[in-house]
Amino acid sequence: MSTPDILIKILNRKKEEIVQRRAEYSIDALLTQCGRLDKPRGFVRAIKTCIEKNQSAVIAEIKKASPSKGILRADFQPAAIARSYEQAGAACLSVLTDVDFFQGCERYLKEARAACNLPVLRKDFIIDDYQIHEARAMGADCILLIVSALSDEQLYSLSKTAQQHDLDVLVEVHDRVELLRALQLQLPLIGINNRNLRTFDVSLQVTLDMLADIPDDTVVVTESGILCAADVALMHEHNVHAFLVGEAFMKAPDPGEELQAIFN
Repeated sequence: MSTPDILIKILNRKKEEIVQRRAEYSIDALLTQCGRLDKPRGFVRAIKTCIEKNQSAVIAEIKKASPSKGILRADFQPAAIARSYEQAGAACLSVLTDVDFFQGCERYLKEARAACNLPVLRKDFIIDDYQIHEARAMGADCILLIVSALSDEQLYSLSKTAQQHDLDVLVEVHDRVELLRALQLQLPLIGINNRNLRTFDVSLQVTLDMLADIPDDTVVVTESGILCAADVALMHEHNVHAFLVGEAFMKAPDPGEELQAIFN
C-alpha cells in the first residue's frame, strides 16, 4: 500500500488525535449518546432518488480550508451554507471535521445538519472504530473510508461498524488497484477522487478510466475537479450522475447560486 506523504502526515496526526479523544470521552459514553438519536437520514437513498429523477445528485461540501489551497472561505457559516445548498437542490452535504489540516470540527457538522433536512457525510480520515461511533454520535448519516489509508481488513471491519449504526459508507479510490479492493466490500457507493494526492493535479479522466470496472448497480460519485457545466455534461455522457463538489462552491460569493449555475 503506497501512501502519499501528505496522507501519511495526516494519518499520523489522526492516530494521536484518537488517543486524546478516547481519554476525554469513552466509547461507552459515545454509544449512550448514539442511542438517543433518531435514525440516520438515508445518504445513499437521497442520491439514488435524485438519479431516478434524472437529476444530478450533488454532495455539496462545507469546507473552510485545505492543505493545498489554505483558507477557501473566510466568511464561514456552516448553517447558512447548508441552507443555501438545500435551497439550490443538493442531494446531500459533506462536512469536513478534520481540525489540523482542513480547519474543520464536529460543531460545523452539527450546525450544518441542524439547519437543513439533508443527509450529511462526515468527511474525515477514518482509521478506527472510535471515529465511527463518534460520527454517529455527532449526527452524521454517512462516513468516508479512503482506500489508500486502510488495509483490506480495516476496510471490512470499519464498514461493518458503520452498518451496525445504520450509517452509509462512501468508499473513496484514486486508481484501479484501489477500486478493485473497494469493490470487494460490495457497497452501493464508490467515490472516485480525481485529485492525485501526491501532486494535487486534478483530471476528470481518472473517473472515466475506471468506469468499465464498476458494476452497473454501484453508484459512482466523481470527486474533485467539477468546476463548470461542461464538466457535468461530460460525466452525464458517461452515465455518471453523482458529484462531490467543494472548492468551486466554497470560493463563490454564494455557494448555493454556484451550485445552480454549474448543475442547472
